[in-house]
Amino acid sequence: MNKENDEGNIEYKLLLEKLTEERAERLAAQMLYRLNEGHGEAFYIVGLSDDGQPIGLSDSDLNNSLNNLKLIAQKAGASMQIIRTVLGEKGAIAEVYIRRIRNYPPVEVSVALLGNVDAGKSTLKGVLTFSTLDNGNGYAMSLVARYLHEIKMRRTSSVSVHIIGYDSEGRLVNDILQNYNEPEIYLKSSKIIYLIDLAGHEKYFKTTLKGIMGNLPDYNILVVSLSSGPIGTFKEHLGISVALKIPIIVVFTKADMAPKPIAEMSVNEVVKMLKMPGIDKIPFIVKDESDLIVASKNIANGRIAPIFIVSNKTGEGLDLLKKFMNFLPKRINWEERRAEKFTLYIDDIFRVAGVGTVVSGLINTGSIKENEEIYVGPLADGSFRKSSVFSIYKNRVPVNSAYAGDYVTVALNRIPPEEIKSGMVLTTDISSVRAVWRFKADIRVLHHPTLIKVGYEPVIQVNTIKEVAKIISSQPPFLKTGEFGSVVFQLKYRPVVINEGDTFVFREGKARGIGRITAILN
Repeated sequence: MNKENDEGNIEYKLLLEKLTEERAERLAAQMLYRLNEGHGEAFYIVGLSDDGQPIGLSDSDLNNSLNNLKLIAQKAGASMQIIRTVLGEKGAIAEVYIRRIRNYPPVEVSVALLGNVDAGKSTLKGVLTFSTLDNGNGYAMSLVARYLHEIKMRRTSSVSVHIIGYDSEGRLVNDILQNYNEPEIYLKSSKIIYLIDLAGHEKYFKTTLKGIMGNLPDYNILVVSLSSGPIGTFKEHLGISVALKIPIIVVFTKADMAPKPIAEMSVNEVVKMLKMPGIDKIPFIVKDESDLIVASKNIANGRIAPIFIVSNKTGEGLDLLKKFMNFLPKRINWEERRAEKFTLYIDDIFRVAGVGTVVSGLINTGSIKENEEIYVGPLADGSFRKSSVFSIYKNRVPVNSAYAGDYVTVALNRIPPEEIKSGMVLTTDISSVRAVWRFKADIRVLHHPTLIKVGYEPVIQVNTIKEVAKIISSQPPFLKTGEFGSVVFQLKYRPVVINEGDTFVFREGKARGIGRITAILN
């Protein structure tokens, strides 16, 4: 292995013996550093020298070292789980997973489910969250559908979020409870995985984009039917994932249905796509627990693309996928964002009897408390409305405060829902945001049947914002598929809150492009 890195959440230990109280405290402090580097999770490799030599230990030395490591973990307020043991040059090497024992809040990772219609995204989510197998006739999908027409058509048309939780020992809380009770899962878990199910049909592509841009997932799972292969919107979802620099996991479903030659053809097609120039991923088929440990330790950099093959009907491959998600590292450093001013882009708006106006969305930066004064906007004229926070809910659990990275619902005082629009922002400091009408951006045209030029009016999507904008200047003057350019956009109907450096997607019909804001002009 490579030489041990002083940074990161991986620690090498050749031998842990003679554990005095002073040394135990020092090693516990070191473990806390590794846990902080991994946002509450770390890997320890016992029997490995600091320069990466796989020396190994005798059985007695290894057992003694692991017992001492357990004592250190207890001092650090963490639990440990031995995930595999392999042979080194002179004995055994143990790889150990360390997780901070549940404090509030748990470690949280968000995963978006993408893929073509009928690939089995909603069925997979139903199987994972409700701890049940599908009956082959839409049962698991019906458990997570939001609307009756989705059950009838067996086609997701909205964004829905469900959770799976793991306790400090790595056990799936959903399996322990044997039912889906979101507040109970949240309160009993040390790690929460948010599964964001997005529509697969081309007709609902704008909804899918909103789900990706508004939820800022740590990872995207591309779900592919083994019997159909990467058809329909798969290429588009793959391209958007790469453009937004979101690491990819591929899950093949319907392993019980696909004949072997068809299954091999489907896997080979996806592997070929992942290796294409511009995608440049390393496909890695996960066959056992050793593979999933390698995959989980390397996925955050976005280069490796783990591949799982499962059946939602027979359960084949699901245990590996569940274990992998337990080890899935947190990618976005929300702790750094919590020091900034509070902002939340509104995703949905509700009118709740006895409460009034309720909005939901992901907290992008900062924190919010009950009864805090807040501003909502911008309105069509660029102004902001003053309000206050009546209550906050997270995972249907009432909380007194919430922080960057939390998806919450917030009840607002003194403001009717008719005045609020998806894409508006909540902030506690009106001086930290401003209404923007014009901005400059570097763009790349992913697909367009003709040319893009001045006067082109696509829909801009960033965070939960969806607004029509017009190109008022372009360099070069004409852009076609695959080309890069620098343009100025003028929003057509209302201003929005955006920032320099934000990534956005623009679309019009089947035309697609991606851009990065380089300057705010008004």
